[in-house]
Amino acid sequence: MLTAVSKFRNKSGLASTTRVMPFFLSTSATATATPLCPPPSPYPSPHFRLPSPPRRGLAFLAASAPQRDLFPTPRQAMASLATSTAAAAAAEVTHLSQRDAADIDEQLMGPLGFSVDQLMELAGLSVATAVAEVYKLSEHTRVLIICGPGNNGGDGLVAARHLYHFGYKPFVCYPKRTAKPLYSGLVTQLESLAIPFVPVEDLPQDLSGQYDIVIDAMFGFSFHGTPRPPFDDLIQMLVSLSVVGDSAKRPPIVSVDIPSGWHVEEGDVSGGGIKPDMLVSLTAPKLCAKKFTGPHHFLGGRFVPPPISSKYGLELPPYPGTSMCVRIGKVPSVDISSLRENYISPELLENQVMPNPFDQFRTWFDEAVTAGLREPNAMALTTVNKAGKPSSRMVLLKGVDKQGFVWYTNYGSQKAHDLSENSNAALLFYWNEMNRQVILPTACATG
Repeated sequence: MLTAVSKFRNKSGLASTTRVMPFFLSTSATATATPLCPPPSPYPSPHFRLPSPPRRGLAFLAASAPQRDLFPTPRQAMASLATSTAAAAAAEVTHLSQRDAADIDEQLMGPLGFSVDQLMELAGLSVATAVAEVYKLSEHTRVLIICGPGNNGGDGLVAARHLYHFGYKPFVCYPKRTAKPLYSGLVTQLESLAIPFVPVEDLPQDLSGQYDIVIDAMFGFSFHGTPRPPFDDLIQMLVSLSVVGDSAKRPPIVSVDIPSGWHVEEGDVSGGGIKPDMLVSLTAPKLCAKKFTGPHHFLGGRFVPPPISSKYGLELPPYPGTSMCVRIGKVPSVDISSLRENYISPELLENQVMPNPFDQFRTWFDEAVTAGLREPNAMALTTVNKAGKPSSRMVLLKGVDKQGFVWYTNYGSQKAHDLSENSNAALLFYWNEMNRQVILPTACATG
């Protein structure tokens, strides 16, 4: 039985409670009496209860794992803050020449009071955040970070530390270590986390089998000339990786600020350079970023003060919320049919659950609250009007006990009108992180 109860304040200001719609839960139930419909009221808050169903009502109430075909989880990248602001970021963005980029660094670390380790920390965190925005931990766990001897390599070392704390498994290739205390300290930090350092000679020629992401942090905007060993071979290794046609069969390449080997202003001049899947520009995009054709371009390094923006006329997209990165350009189109998560859940058998479905629900609900799920009391309510047209919306559970579930609405709302015309309704709790949903598929009103 699902019973609707209304509670509102009358004109005298006193609270009134009226029980209006008892509902019976069954897959084949039919109304045995005319539902009692309260008159429309300007005072909000009718709420509805589901009293205890028969013992075997559990079959109609709960399901442990989501129905795979009906509820695939979209990739988090499509729902992330950085992705949601891509339209704003697609506006005109300033691209820096090599000279301007160097001048801005000098200003930041001179009169504006930044230190190189501060900027490196912010840059590395931005890179790690951008990677996590697009390449989800469930599918891309093992990350190889190839670090050069300069600041770009330092950004990569910092990114490795943050990726570790995000849950990824970073591996670092750092063939030409810099003896300066800053870099030695970064190495010590990674060693304290037991992050492996992989010698160049131990890298497989084909990186696809051992790594899920490759981060190119070899050379930044200050690099001149031709890469020397072993970086020339490492760049060619990434070139070979980037020409694999099917991106699903190879790890994506993420370049930090500049794809290594590219000209800072003219880009991939020879056409035979690295073709990264993601470019994380720092401070502001460099001119070569205009030649980037990969699907994911982010701006990171949320530290540009107004004096720099004014002096160099920088037009940069706003960062969303507290994010350290923002997407630049158009969000890549996604094949909706490919959005699919693999659920790993134990089977749910009826003989494993409690005899009373309300006790079972309360146990699951408490687990959802303890797990820190956002609004575990949110539930989808589906109603049907007299013409048979269904409509759904999210409402919040306001109480549950042996007498039933409670939610609030207004007598003048669409759902209240639907229930007054057609007493069939359904509730659904969906707890994605727990691979669980609880369903009340049919509720028929009786008088």
